[in-house]
Amino acid sequence: MVVAGRAYAAPRAGSRLLVVFLRGAYDAANIVAPTGADFYHQARPTIGLSRPEPLDAAAPSPLDADWSLHPALRDSILPLWGLRQLAFIPFAGTDDMSRSHFETQDTIELGQPVGGHRDYGSGFMARLATILGRNDRPIAFTDQLPLCFHGGVNPVPNLALANVGKPIDACMAGLIAAMYQDDPLLRGAVAEGFQVRDTVYQALQGEMAAASRGAVSAKGFELSARRIGTVMRDRFDLAFVDVGGWDTHVDQGGATGYLADRIAELGRGLAGFVDAIGPAAWRTTTVVVVSEFGRTFRENGDRGTDHGHGSVYWVMGGGLSGGRMAGEQVALSEATLNQQRDLPVLTDYRALIGGLVQRQFGLSEARIASLFPQVRPQDLHLI
Repeated sequence: MVVAGRAYAAPRAGSRLLVVFLRGAYDAANIVAPTGADFYHQARPTIGLSRPEPLDAAAPSPLDADWSLHPALRDSILPLWGLRQLAFIPFAGTDDMSRSHFETQDTIELGQPVGGHRDYGSGFMARLATILGRNDRPIAFTDQLPLCFHGGVNPVPNLALANVGKPIDACMAGLIAAMYQDDPLLRGAVAEGFQVRDTVYQALQGEMAAASRGAVSAKGFELSARRIGTVMRDRFDLAFVDVGGWDTHVDQGGATGYLADRIAELGRGLAGFVDAIGPAAWRTTTVVVVSEFGRTFRENGDRGTDHGHGSVYWVMGGGLSGGRMAGEQVALSEATLNQQRDLPVLTDYRALIGGLVQRQFGLSEARIASLFPQVRPQDLHLI
């Protein structure tokens, strides 16, 4: 159809949108990694991924000459890339420079201009549900109704997902301590070492739990994603789920380790969602994976990464024109980093999501303007 001289896609029958929010700021540069840049390998000497090697199962998979996908996603997510049902948008994020988990998460969920008055009673998914009208069926797969669904005309149901996690195993610590029980000097040193370790762990766990805001763990998402797919296929067409555990300041790992395990769980969960929703519904479904910000481009002294700025977002869908890195890019070097520390933001998340829903639901520019004020939608020709 044509509105004010501009062509828009007619809304696809049975269109569905799922937003997956990775709370805690996932390290995008080690998942969709710029392995073609020498600067990447210099900046991450211990946690960075290697360059692609066809015969090395532990090496990342090349996406193009510049970017590679983490090996933990080879079996779950890479096939969707090959089917052109997945695109990555590097240098994506917000213009919020606070580097605060809470403030930037609120920024994304509200979808309002940074720096102005914040209306906490108007989340962007609630506004989208209002725009779509009576035919829309929204749901949040969260413990409590998320901020993005605040302020809707009609109440939005929420369904909590089981948060699955493993407690710290103290058995091994006890065995090690017992080995040095007869040596007073070593016994004290070992005891002090474990005390320091536990103190640090509790502090980091507390920060990660706070950053996650009660979101389901990646393992919990993996175990629940098929249920999300089934429920959305049969009953709902606008959904939100948050997944926590991405605040990796210490020992995040590279090709293996903590982050690799979490991203593998996320990948298997998303693949399970695709399988459960079924081929027919998947053709008209779009999944957008976002995080509040990226992380520092250089690794820190604890073999982790700290709060950053730009990230890499994912867009998935059965009717997508994917299999490519979409959006504006820049060659990575110290000179092109934001404040000499993070990925810059070249694609605003509101422009990205606005462009996607404009195409998917056939929305006019006026309606997109009410969804994301002061931002023009960006059509990356993914739908």
